[in-house]
Amino acid sequence: MQAIVEVRELFKFHTGASGQQAILRGLDLCVARGEFVCIMGPSGSGKSTLLHLVSGLDQPSAGTVELDGRALGSLSPDARTLQRRNSVGYVFQFFNLLPNLTVLENVGLPLAIAGTHPEREYLRVVALLERLGLGGREDSFPHQLSGGEMQRVSIARALIGGQPLLLCDEPTGNLSQKAGLEVMQLLRRARDEDGRAVLLVTHNPRDATFADRVLFLVDGALAPDQELRGPGIAVERIHAALAALAI
Repeated sequence: MQAIVEVRELFKFHTGASGQQAILRGLDLCVARGEFVCIMGPSGSGKSTLLHLVSGLDQPSAGTVELDGRALGSLSPDARTLQRRNSVGYVFQFFNLLPNLTVLENVGLPLAIAGTHPEREYLRVVALLERLGLGGREDSFPHQLSGGEMQRVSIARALIGGQPLLLCDEPTGNLSQKAGLEVMQLLRRARDEDGRAVLLVTHNPRDATFADRVLFLVDGALAPDQELRGPGIAVERIHAALAALAI
């Protein structure tokens, strides 16, 4: 299948008080269009760094990243921003909703940034909110929502632009078990019903069971011969892989 993300020999170094440290070391990754891939690893293993590099928010120290068929390293900063806007919807752990905007305005923000007046897309935004269980909440502000509702608004914002790739950075990290399960079901529906590719990074084995493939990030590289395939991967298999890798 055609790749939406292709990463080759990716390195990322960070210079700290103790000198230069490698966050990612020669990492290779391919995510096909419409595929749900989960990458697991402990905190500080480079998961979020990888998402930043895939989206073009950061640049690698070495190696290449192709996003939706374009090599990000060959693009100007403005062109990388445009490529990210056209190709990526982002779901964060901390929601990143604007507190002074309503639910409707937060979800419509990517349309406004892209130059489409949200009022012209009003019915489409409302229909998406209904689909995600947020009907009737259009005029609410973030502080009036539960954590699960705020994350669903974040998912709606990531979906509204129609980008082919969702990047999800620990999207259930601040949620209850019930709300987290609902969020993962919505992300799986985005793959199954809309054909979106999903690249999820998490340390939660339950969340990983929703993926088509689970990979493990160890010492800045993906562990060889430790790929699990799903969907419906038994959580016990994920726990066993984590234990074998001591992560």
